[in-house]
Amino acid sequence: MSQRIAIVTGAGSGIGRASALGLAKAGYAVAVAGRRRDELEKTVAMAAGATVIAVPTDVSDEASVAALFQTVKERFGRLDVLFNNAGMGAPAIPMDQLSVAQWKQVVDVNLTGSFLCARAAMAMMRAQNPKGGRIINNGSISAYAPRPYSAPYTATKHAVLGLTKAISLDGRADRISCSQIDVGNAATEMTERMTAGVLQADFSVKVEPRMDVRHVAEAVVHIANLPLDVNILTMTVMANDMPFVGRG
Repeated sequence: MSQRIAIVTGAGSGIGRASALGLAKAGYAVAVAGRRRDELEKTVAMAAGATVIAVPTDVSDEASVAALFQTVKERFGRLDVLFNNAGMGAPAIPMDQLSVAQWKQVVDVNLTGSFLCARAAMAMMRAQNPKGGRIINNGSISAYAPRPYSAPYTATKHAVLGLTKAISLDGRADRISCSQIDVGNAATEMTERMTAGVLQADFSVKVEPRMDVRHVAEAVVHIANLPLDVNILTMTVMANDMPFVGRG
């Protein structure tokens, strides 16, 4: 097929939805994955005229991830881009008040989910002809600097950075490239709370600036369109005035 094929996880809202629509506009056929079928169908409707299919998926479940990739293989025959976007956080409370169940839920989605999808993508990309493809992981500025009361999210995003580097190294022999986009304060439902103020490193509460999520989608499309002998290993896209450099 001349049309390139992409999978976007967490595509029922926010960065995932915007990126899926950006890829569709750029000519990709896109499988949008996430837990909420109704929201995935909204993404499909917003891409009217493009080839976009909804595949309800729980990225933390091995069988569900396998079904996603099997659907894409049967429908399109290959995979060129995976955007590992699905993620979640835990309540912003002191670490000693977090339950083990809350910790594991974040690890299962953010880290194990990224691994399961990357593993399936690598197997598919290695076996197809021509072989190769690109995996893009959604990291976070929390892959480098934490917010208060964010141990599960911060730990998993640090781990995703290690996963990105490992995929980038291990995929070389099969023309599989891996990149990571670290996003700061994209204007989505998840960051709406920032308009009312969020905890800072000194535990004061301040309103933080946000940026249009389309800039993240444009970055995803830019990386996706790179030839496989070129890589942007990490890219930070952030609201210019948000606290990051000197966050602590």
